[in-house]
Amino acid sequence: MKEFEITYDLKHVPSHEELVTAAARAMGVTPKSVSQVIVLRRSLDARNNIVYRYRIAATVTNEDQIQSYKLSEYKNVTNAEPVIIIGCGPAGMFAALRLLMEGKKPVIIERGKDIHARKYDIALLSREQFVNENSNYCFGEGGAGTFSDGKLFTRSNKRGDIREVLHQFINFGAPENILLDAHPHIGSDILPGIVENIRNCIIEHGGEYHFNSQVVDMILSESGKNREWKVICSSGEYFCAKNVILATGHSARDIYRMFTNKGWALEAKGFALGVRVEHPQSLINKIQYGGKYQPFMPPAEYSLIEQVEGRGVFSFCMCPGGIIVPSSTSQGEVVLNGMSNSMRNSQWANAGIVCSVEPGDIPEYDKSGVLALLDFQQALEKNIFNYSSSLRAPAQRMIDFCRRNISHNLPKSSYMPGTVSAPLNEILPEFVYSRLRVAFPQFNRKMKGYYTDEALLLACESRTSSPVRIPRDPDTMQHITLTGLYPCGEGSGYSGGIVSSAIDGINCAEMISRNY
Repeated sequence: MKEFEITYDLKHVPSHEELVTAAARAMGVTPKSVSQVIVLRRSLDARNNIVYRYRIAATVTNEDQIQSYKLSEYKNVTNAEPVIIIGCGPAGMFAALRLLMEGKKPVIIERGKDIHARKYDIALLSREQFVNENSNYCFGEGGAGTFSDGKLFTRSNKRGDIREVLHQFINFGAPENILLDAHPHIGSDILPGIVENIRNCIIEHGGEYHFNSQVVDMILSESGKNREWKVICSSGEYFCAKNVILATGHSARDIYRMFTNKGWALEAKGFALGVRVEHPQSLINKIQYGGKYQPFMPPAEYSLIEQVEGRGVFSFCMCPGGIIVPSSTSQGEVVLNGMSNSMRNSQWANAGIVCSVEPGDIPEYDKSGVLALLDFQQALEKNIFNYSSSLRAPAQRMIDFCRRNISHNLPKSSYMPGTVSAPLNEILPEFVYSRLRVAFPQFNRKMKGYYTDEALLLACESRTSSPVRIPRDPDTMQHITLTGLYPCGEGSGYSGGIVSSAIDGINCAEMISRNY
């Protein structure tokens, strides 16, 4: 087998015959000797001539062939051993699918609503600024990833085999190009249908879904080798099983507080904080394509990082052709995130620009113990809401932000609740603001034109990851003191993004089978 690269114009889709000819040339054989040719990866290269760069694998006759990936079969688990899954985001859904393969019955408990009802609450949130605390951009079927573009950028197999995640997505309706593109995404318009297809599959094979079921208590009973978890919901309904996968997402503050009230082990974990930055997409296209952008080209994206005062300032969750959305999970707080539909065709590009926050940065919260960063995060989001007494986001032009000037007028924004001019240096913590104001002009050296008053900064981007980690044993993946409890995904501090969360869910489900 040989791997090699070849480039093609963006408009050109190479035929099989062209790929065979290219493979023969790369391998020094005749085209008839090439028995197999597979496209492994496609990435856009805009450094000189704008082309797609294809990574190809090929084999010759009488050589072992590259085996195509095949998903394991789902089993009927109607009468099988139940496993409770708390949370229906990527970690929870992919754990459930793996449990079907392992012959275990997933019982999914989700505080929010099904995907269709959730869409209504999200529309109400943007139009009327009403926050349903259990059904919003973070909570509900599909989790936070469903309405944040569906980026599948993780390509490392260190945590597990990403092919299972990608092939599962395709199996339930995602486009096959997610296997090839270096920066694949699905789109917030397509993901809801995929999420619904996953649910239908799980139910058809004997699994269970319970929506509008917020977990308020968990009780472990152990007698010798026997154990049972009792998971109690706000309605009074409860579910029992030997094993529980806890996949509640990074915004389930009530779960963390339940842990501390019970004296169960938690750890403080740093997270990243900053602003959402919005540019005209046409400007980003011009910068990244060197003025050669054409309408048939994909909207340009970017990834930036600078070291400032010993700490990284970096872009997060960049959404080309996207919009900024309100991701609050409680009344009286402002939280921002970005999303894009599959076509990425809005007139704006946005990204979080953030820097890390560590426990030592906020000594005034030491009294909160392991919840110090969580309490700090929550207080900041409330203070930002209090600035306008609404979900309108405090905002400032980029150069005004760096020069500590008030913006007397603001450019149009995709953020539907609206913006209000504000001195963000007085709203953000000084240790965050001081690093951001240094980083923006430095970014301009990498992307000339990025530092501009056409760019709008909105506060705040604060839910980049969980500010708490639920510790687990690295060998068994169970909580360090609670047998049968598997902390999982972003909410437990072990992943970041759709793919890594899905892999973590898969790993927990596999581990339950091994430990069982």
